[in-house]
Amino acid sequence: MMTLDGAADSRLLGTMPLHAITPRYGEAGLRERLLLEIARFPTAGRERAEDALQLASRLHAPDRRQREPYINHPLRVAIRIISHYRITYLDITCAALLHDTVEDHAPEIAPGGGRPAALAALASQFGERASELVAALTNPEYEPGRDHHEQYRDHVAASLAGSPWARVIKASDFTDNAVGLFHTTGPKVANLARKYRPLVPVIRELVLRSDTPLQPSVKGMIARQLDDAEARFSLILA
Repeated sequence: MMTLDGAADSRLLGTMPLHAITPRYGEAGLRERLLLEIARFPTAGRERAEDALQLASRLHAPDRRQREPYINHPLRVAIRIISHYRITYLDITCAALLHDTVEDHAPEIAPGGGRPAALAALASQFGERASELVAALTNPEYEPGRDHHEQYRDHVAASLAGSPWARVIKASDFTDNAVGLFHTTGPKVANLARKYRPLVPVIRELVLRSDTPLQPSVKGMIARQLDDAEARFSLILA
């Protein structure tokens, strides 16, 4: 893995595909790319986004996704929204960076308080809107005796139906998971493909709704990416 080396690498990072940054520069490269993206924010906005990254980094420090630190995932989700979806709202960036924290680490955010207390803590630090988006993106605690993948799909459809901005974050999250699946090995691959493939038409329909706050060209790009993902999932399961 290469290390960052001055302005030349920073310029390269600003144009590289996110999953190309990951193997070449790792977490440090993704962090630098995020800083390049949020440089357009007002000073207070940059500081709050950096605070969100710091909290997410601390909470996800023990977590891994295959061969990489887990924090790489929310970094890519946030960067994709700014760079590829052309959304530069601070609340969206903070929610993207924090989107898995309550689901995975509520006790560390609000010891003894559970998920509602964790969401309240995020609201106090990052604002009600960011907290509400994290809530919409947080998977429920699954009911025993019922298929978890089915519950996941039901939650996504119901939760995102009334939250257009959460759809934007979920589109980036799902895209990252779909791309990441092709950097994953072992028996987990087929299980994840079974989890994600039935969700592709659900995400596509939500993204293409008229009230989803994305430009038509961005919606078209995401729809094409979802079509590619569906084809890849089908190949994995063939």
